[in-house]
Amino acid sequence: MAIDSPTLSDPALDDPKLVAFLPLFYVAWADGELSSEEIASIGRQAVDVAGLERCCHDVFERWLNPDQPPTAQELQQLLGAIRRQAASLSRSERRSLAELGGDLARHSGHDPVPAEREALEKVEKALGLPGAEVSRHILIAERPAPAAAEPAASFDIAALTRRLDGDRHRLREEVRALLATAEMKPPVGALKEDYREWILERCRTLAGRGYGALGLPESVGGADDIRSFVAVFETLATHDLSLVVKFGVQFGLFAGSIHQLGTDQHHQRYLPEAASLELPGCFAMTETGHGSNVADLETVARFDRATDSFDLHSPTPSARKDYIGNAAAHGRLATVFAQLEIDGEGYGVHAFVVPIRDSEGRPMPGVTISDCGEKLGLNGVDNGRLMFDHVRVPRQDLLDRFAQVSAAGEYTSPIVSPSKRFFTMLGTLVGGRVSVARAALSAAKVGLAIAVRYGERRRQFGAPGEAEIKLLDYRTHQRRLMPLLATAYACHFGLDHLVEEFADSEVEDRRAVESLAAGLKAFATWYATETLQTCREACGGQGYLAVNRFADLKADSDIFTTFEGDNTVLLQLLAKSLLGGYRHMFGSMNTLGLARYLVGRVATNVAELNPVVTRLTDEDHLRNRDFQQGAFRWREDHLLSTVAMRLKKRLDGGMESQQALIECQDHLVSMAKAHTERVLLERFAAAVEATEDERQRQVLALLCDLFALCRLEADRGWFLEQGYFEAGKAKAIRNLVNRLCAEARQQAVPLVDAFGIPDAVLAAPIALAD
Repeated sequence: MAIDSPTLSDPALDDPKLVAFLPLFYVAWADGELSSEEIASIGRQAVDVAGLERCCHDVFERWLNPDQPPTAQELQQLLGAIRRQAASLSRSERRSLAELGGDLARHSGHDPVPAEREALEKVEKALGLPGAEVSRHILIAERPAPAAAEPAASFDIAALTRRLDGDRHRLREEVRALLATAEMKPPVGALKEDYREWILERCRTLAGRGYGALGLPESVGGADDIRSFVAVFETLATHDLSLVVKFGVQFGLFAGSIHQLGTDQHHQRYLPEAASLELPGCFAMTETGHGSNVADLETVARFDRATDSFDLHSPTPSARKDYIGNAAAHGRLATVFAQLEIDGEGYGVHAFVVPIRDSEGRPMPGVTISDCGEKLGLNGVDNGRLMFDHVRVPRQDLLDRFAQVSAAGEYTSPIVSPSKRFFTMLGTLVGGRVSVARAALSAAKVGLAIAVRYGERRRQFGAPGEAEIKLLDYRTHQRRLMPLLATAYACHFGLDHLVEEFADSEVEDRRAVESLAAGLKAFATWYATETLQTCREACGGQGYLAVNRFADLKADSDIFTTFEGDNTVLLQLLAKSLLGGYRHMFGSMNTLGLARYLVGRVATNVAELNPVVTRLTDEDHLRNRDFQQGAFRWREDHLLSTVAMRLKKRLDGGMESQQALIECQDHLVSMAKAHTERVLLERFAAAVEATEDERQRQVLALLCDLFALCRLEADRGWFLEQGYFEAGKAKAIRNLVNRLCAEARQQAVPLVDAFGIPDAVLAAPIALAD
């Protein structure tokens, strides 16, 4: 005879002896993961309990019958009956399912006997669920409202903002206030042509406030203050990156090249109008066939004594100047880099001032201008292409600070070495790399501010009966964002150092600054790309909405990794500079002699490879700055010495130096990255030591520890290979990183607020309180 499916009108369910089993019946079916065999097995285990009354057997057979499960409506009615029975019970108390059943039975007037308690416990164990959580889920129909309070700042946010701004705090605040005005609010959905005009007019606004002239000489109305120029550039980068790039092309590259490579006559003729934007200009170096390889540019400028001018010409299609900012629509003048020739003799790359449009905007004779068109981003910048068909350039328009050509065709230069002269002329690129690195960091700070604020407010999932959990309280979310936040601070202090080195250096001797800028530009721009993608993902679908800015931030900053120098090429440039100290040994020592020298070079760090140190795992040791910096230095020295030996071996075997470098490129790039990270850690540590306010010092020290240990964790495979770590130490670092991420999370919102980005500039709705 078929057994009827259970119904709530069944008199057996009114029996106080059976009330205790109701939560178990509900969970068995509501879980949805139990198979028919598992449900039948649970029922058999219950009825096998000795001493259980027949009425209990019958109800188990009905409610745990896999052939006739309850309907959805019956299951929901069962839940309602349980909640009514439990109305007087405390909902906050943690209790197992068996305990909940016992409380319900006692409330109905029946104290379960031992056999019933045993059956309850056996069924709960067979279900294999966390009973306390399930009990709260059954008892509480709605989640409580979450507390609105955020963790309080442990430090003075405004004071940290002033610290980050440095001695240009007032200037940065002035720029932020301007960017927050309605006039500066970027247009939404504008056509490319309209967007370009909007950007041009905003650049005029900036020029009208004197910002474009900050880095130019006082003799032409400038301030001769490169630190202030970089501060303005960096602050603008929290706003619209097309505006930043347009500003940088006009006042940094175009005006800057005339300033750095020209003489007073060029300054007086061109810089006042360049600074006011009455004379829009371009920086025309990159060619279709030659980007990073500036030395082999094809555009040629041949001197003609008869006309006292240069014949500027693009001899092949690959000599076309490509991706030139300001060229497609607005530029009237260009600094053009070309191979200088006199009587068939080549003197290398030099810069010339060349008109490309007349005052009416028409291309000059012999100049062909085309538009690069739509790009992945930065469509407010009018990138274009230039070709020159025997354009006459007066001899006076050679930018001749470092090389002169007389009317008789005599070439002279105060720099005898062609190589040194070439790199000196490329000194204008250093300022561009410094600025791009700082702009990339600003873009990353915007992304972090949006993602961290959103992570503090957005809630998702949570234990039954409790408020949903903030995204920032999940370890995975902390692991995504907190190391990036720590790196933002490390990068900030590292780039502060770079700006000071750049501002204090002279164009004639910037090789060391060029190397430093190469490494930090590569690090900062790759970091920004990683950060913006991670922050977008951390904001889910909200991050995908254009209004929340990640679409523009990602698209506009993506090019930073390859303009002003491809990052991989820049790291090779840095690596070659670091190898410079070995150059004399390549010629004077055999491989064995070089190896002996290298052993001596790293001898001071060998002590750290002793078995005790490699196994140390206590927190005091791992957070010790000497340990952290020692590990970074050891990695750099080891990579430097071993790549030098690899190169020496190939050169001794007769291999050409270029081929030897190619075969060791991976090693060179790893060494350059290690050097850059070491510089960042040292600058961050120095900033912490220089902090007088104890509360600010503590939070910066926490971030410095997190940056250092995250980098060691990321490279733990290498350290394990070299025997610098043992497995236990690598695990201890990972565990400590987890703890530091949790600590940093408590101050994450104040730390991004300290970036000083006004809400009107941040602009993303998900990052704003209202």
